[in-house]
Amino acid sequence: MTEPAASAALPGSYGIAPSGGRLPETTTVGTVRLQVADLARSVDWYGEVLGLRVLDRAGATARLGTHGADAPLVELHERAGVLPVPRRGRLGLFHFAILLPDRAALGRFLTHQVALKTPLGASDHLVSEALYLSDPDGLGIEVYCDRPRSSWRRTGRELTMATLPLDGEGVIAAGSGGRWDGMPAGTTMGHVHLHVGDLPGASRFYHDTLGLDLTVWSYPGALFLSAGGYHHHLGVNTWAGAGAEPAREGEARLLEWELVVPRPADVDAVAGRLAAGGATSETTDRGLVARDPWGTAVCLKAPAE
Repeated sequence: MTEPAASAALPGSYGIAPSGGRLPETTTVGTVRLQVADLARSVDWYGEVLGLRVLDRAGATARLGTHGADAPLVELHERAGVLPVPRRGRLGLFHFAILLPDRAALGRFLTHQVALKTPLGASDHLVSEALYLSDPDGLGIEVYCDRPRSSWRRTGRELTMATLPLDGEGVIAAGSGGRWDGMPAGTTMGHVHLHVGDLPGASRFYHDTLGLDLTVWSYPGALFLSAGGYHHHLGVNTWAGAGAEPAREGEARLLEWELVVPRPADVDAVAGRLAAGGATSETTDRGLVARDPWGTAVCLKAPAE
């Protein structure tokens, strides 16, 4: 049987919208909040290795962002004595992914990591090029750049993604020998990728209830979801294995991640869908916080007016 040919992924030509409410096209990922063992150690590492700067620091909390912007990408919360991420994956964070503005920035970042001798993974996902590393507590991080949307392809309604070897030499060449001076202006939190207990349950929560579109559903053991036709704002997978447990309070872990919607009415719409679906949520000073079936917290918020 002949495989269907890939076609250009034109806007509106791919993805499956939820049958109920849908998150707005301009939805983005906001701050990722992490629990770490040693705040000073983590702040130093996130500064030297990733190139994030401290926006503010008080007590056991530090907020980190890029150069040229005041919005925090990462918020670190110290809990002394927490254990590093165990070798066997926990349900919760697989990685959070920082999106650089272009391939040249990724080239400078890769050159910087080579100089530091940072242990790295690397992949070409067709829609993006990515590097993978772990922080001092074992929390997973991706740093990546997108390929132009004009190069994205689809098969039927499914966006085409893969995991292929990265052209590291080409990425470094794109940096033109420039110096890495930290996360540049235009850097954002691109997506979050989670370990979950099962894909149908994850789809019901994140697709049917929260309102993200499905973009990729044939990838082994994973689903990818987004708003506005992006390749993914969220990945979920079952790669932690059968019987994997949620991250424990005494371990380094993801505390919460944010989805930023344009209007307070969009938050209210999600609250209604959560209630209708029997999911619990609470309104906090950060926004509307809900937990997926495995306890991972997501905060829905609108920009302050």
